[in-house]
Amino acid sequence: MKKLHIKKGDTVYVNAGNDKGKTGKVLSVAPAEDRAIVEGINMVSKHTKPNSKAPQGGIIKQEAPIHISNLNLIDPQSGKPTRVGYRMDGDKKIRYAKKSGEEIK
Repeated sequence: MKKLHIKKGDTVYVNAGNDKGKTGKVLSVAPAEDRAIVEGINMVSKHTKPNSKAPQGGIIKQEAPIHISNLNLIDPQSGKPTRVGYRMDGDKKIRYAKKSGEEIK
């Protein structure tokens, strides 16, 4: 399994594509495809038949996966996009923001 610089629950900044400049929370990550689904980013219209979830059917707006190379983590201290570094804290590997050096929870 691949190791990605973002995880579910992280707040990310979109640095490329139609939603460039927006931020959102990561809902899920697909390491095999190098893609993530981010809340409110890369919205697509999906046509659905009537079913128990949507009794009327019709057109539903939902998030589509976006490539992780187009995402940057938000620095917890400054609120600006940053790259992610890794360092060892005893026997644990922790992520930290390259801009501020602060640990990412």
